[in-house]
This record gives sequence, C-alpha cells and structure tokens, in this order.
Amino acid sequence: MSKVLDSLRVVEIGGLGPGPFCAMHLADLGADVISVVRPAENTGPTGTLLNRGKRSVFADLKSEEGKQLVLSLVANADVLIEGMRPGVMERLGLGPEECLKVNPKLVYGRMTGWGQTGPLAPRAGHDNNYASVAGALWGCSPADARPVSSFAMVGDIGGGALYLITGVLAGVTQARQTGQGTVVDAAIVDGSAHMLNLGLSTRQRGVLADERGKSMYDSAPFYDTYVCADGHHITIGAIEPQFYALLLQILDLKDDADFATPQADQAAWPKRRARLQSLFLQHPRAHWQQVFESTDVCFGAVLSPLEASQHPHMLARGVYNEQGGVLQAAPAPRFDGKAYETPEICAAGAHTDAVLGALSSGDTRGVWR
Repeated sequence: MSKVLDSLRVVEIGGLGPGPFCAMHLADLGADVISVVRPAENTGPTGTLLNRGKRSVFADLKSEEGKQLVLSLVANADVLIEGMRPGVMERLGLGPEECLKVNPKLVYGRMTGWGQTGPLAPRAGHDNNYASVAGALWGCSPADARPVSSFAMVGDIGGGALYLITGVLAGVTQARQTGQGTVVDAAIVDGSAHMLNLGLSTRQRGVLADERGKSMYDSAPFYDTYVCADGHHITIGAIEPQFYALLLQILDLKDDADFATPQADQAAWPKRRARLQSLFLQHPRAHWQQVFESTDVCFGAVLSPLEASQHPHMLARGVYNEQGGVLQAAPAPRFDGKAYETPEICAAGAHTDAVLGALSSGDTRGVWR
C-alpha cells in the first residue's frame, strides 16, 4: 500500500523524546528513515517503540568514520533531524553548513527545548520546564490546584515534535520547488506558546482570564473533571447552552434552585460544582458512561491507555494494537478514510551491515529504499 510520504528520505541522528517521535511519525506515513545511533545505544526511557518503521545504523559520530557515514547518507536525503544542544552538531563537523555543502536541497531539522538562540538556549531542560516558561502549563489544573504537566504531551510532542514535522515538510515543499534547502529551528517553547493562540483568541471575551479562577476553563462546573464512586474520573465539557441544558435535563437539575440563574453566573459556580461533585460520587464511572456516552452532553471517561485500547470507539477505529507485547497507537491521521498499518519496530543498529555494505560499494543511492 503506497503512503503519502513514500518519496521522503530522512536521516535521524538518534536521541531522546521529540526528535525520535518526529522521525517515527514520518516513517508511519511512509518516509524512508535511517536512524544513526551510538554503538550499543541504550533505548532509554522512550523505549524501542519510537524505532518503528525505521532502519537503524550504529555509528560513533565523534570518529571520522561516523562523520563520513552521516555525510554520505545526507548526500541523497531530503531531511536530517537532530536533537542535540546548540553547537554540538557543529563541533562534530555535521552542522548545517557542512551538510548543506554536501546537499544544497537538504532540510536540516533542529529540535531543542529552548531554541538555537536566547539566554536559555545552552541550558538543560525537560518537557515540563519548556511548557511552563512558554505559558502553556499555567492553566493545566483547576484554579485551586498546582499545574501538572501531561507528561511529554504539551511540550515534547505538541510543541516540539509536531512543529518540527510541520517545519520539515514545509521546508521539503520549498526545496522541491526552488532547489534550495533550509534550516528549521523547532524550539519546544516556541511551539508550546504558539499552541496557546486558540486560548488567547478568547482572552478578550474573558473566557481566558489573566488570573487563575476567573476563566471558564479552570473554574466552570460545566467544564471540569469529577471523581466517581469507584475512584475513577469523568470529564464534562458542556460549554454550549444546548449541551448544558441537556446535562441539567439528564441529571434532573433543570428546575433545581441551585441552577436557576444563567449558566454564566460565576457567583453560582462553586455551589453548582459542589452539587455535581456530590452527584457524580453516587455511582461508578461505568454508570456515567452508560448514562452519557450516547448523548451530546460532551462527556468523556478518564481512561488509562490500556483501558482506552479496549473502549468500543477505539476498538472500532483500530486506534491501538500490540506488537510483541508492546501497546502502541496506530499511525495517524488517515487518508481517504483508510488507516495505515502499524510498521514493525526495529532493533537499534539492526541495519548497520546492510547500509555500510551499500555505501562501501559506492551505491549511495542504493542505500535508500
């Protein structure tokens, strides 16, 4: 089955987190990805799942042989992805200048937390740090609770990997039109801040406030998470008037005195939240799923990834699957109504001999599928 990125050739300099995720995502969509990793590379906390769909080659980038291997691959690639701290690739002799000299059409994708420039550029950090400085973590909790990072999702993946993918594909489009490559500076702080624009668009209407506890998203009882009798949680997002009215109708609160004033009456929100908290505590999560999932209340049960993999909707769409006992989500998005098959996971360095053999024979183009 042909895929939308079948013609794309990508060299990935192995690392952790958003860079490997970006390369995996491109491989999911058909790109030919060769991942260059250090000999005996430890898979680290991200595991081997991010190797799916790729080919993997061992190389010591501090050696002349490793450097030449990368430059040989770059010569016929469309994209290089790296996630080193600023300056590291330059010190290895594999920075944009050296790579673009070998291949002027190359799109050189750089993934960092703080970016290539700025006071924090040389500093270490993690997903929650980048999201917090970008302003994206500020609203990630009820108003009276500490903001909690959704591990890797807001920063590493949302603000990082997906923005690198956007930049890389835009750069490839330009390179194929003009013959000129480009350097993509994908900083997690930039992407995380950019994702706030949807929320910032509501700031002038007071939906997003500059003070915690004053926004609909962190204080409204009709947009919140509630605990059930079994300790599990559910989410309610009945923002629009018709969905809010349906929520009250189903819960038999339509004529209740505590809910008599308009939906936007913030003075009534604390009492309404307390009533809903008490109500949802009366039954387990499964009960509320049965009550709400067939309605337009805007409801969702809070599920673990394993539970989500067994939810009827996720099963019907084939969102999750297992390979060798590894639970994983299938490639996304879908094209022409069809989902791509989940690629196989490869072991680190599994294709070293094949790739080096092709290169040593002078068949640089034959390295690529």
